[in-house]
Amino acid sequence: MPDPPLERFFNQLAPTYDLLYPDWSAAVAQQGRALDAYVRAALGDRPHTLLDCACGIGTQAIGLAAAGHAVTGTDLSPVAAARAAHEAAARGLRLPVAAADMRRLPFPDARFDAVVCADNSLALLTTPEDVRAALGSMRRVLRPGGLLLLGMRAYEEARREHPEVLPPRVARTPDGGRAVTLQLWEWHDDGEHYDFDLIQLLPRGGTWEVRSRRATSWALTREQVTAFGTAAGFERLVWHEPAADGYFQPLLTARC
Repeated sequence: MPDPPLERFFNQLAPTYDLLYPDWSAAVAQQGRALDAYVRAALGDRPHTLLDCACGIGTQAIGLAAAGHAVTGTDLSPVAAARAAHEAAARGLRLPVAAADMRRLPFPDARFDAVVCADNSLALLTTPEDVRAALGSMRRVLRPGGLLLLGMRAYEEARREHPEVLPPRVARTPDGGRAVTLQLWEWHDDGEHYDFDLIQLLPRGGTWEVRSRRATSWALTREQVTAFGTAAGFERLVWHEPAADGYFQPLLTARC
């Protein structure tokens, strides 16, 4: 089972997750358009049945639902999943959600036309056994010929340079204030795993409220992810770069 602190991390982050983006609503629309284009190109220009197995607060799922697809969202965090459903409803969209572990998805075999796993979620699984279990679970719930869309951070440079801090991001709060998000990374001795402190500075009455949360990630290279995907039985694995497709991270597409 996932480490309970990871669930707690995302439960606590869910209310301010949108502030990770300078403009979350714009990101929802843009990412939805980019992913929808891949789904329709691969599976046909019509609505499809999709699972977002790490839906968070709905960053990808809401945009895909707006594009006409029948989307189900699951997430390790019940708080995040509930917010995703609420955000979808506020936009006049239906998004059924559930709290679920991506390594043991609670659906019958061959249930979905496509599975989305985005926002670097796979990197939060820090052992080969967990990654294999998650990819096997995603493949199991895909119909024959179905599509996997896996969004990952480009870790190759980070594995070489081992940065200790990511550039801060500034977002506007609903009342017009500014919120700042940054990450501090502490690398493990193996050079592949790192602990990260996600720090948010939130404006509060002329001063700042500091919220800090820690989790661990595995800086998986695209070569490693491709090898795991191939071992899980996926075929036609192709990486798409952000400059080429408009999606904000490298995106792996693969077929079942």
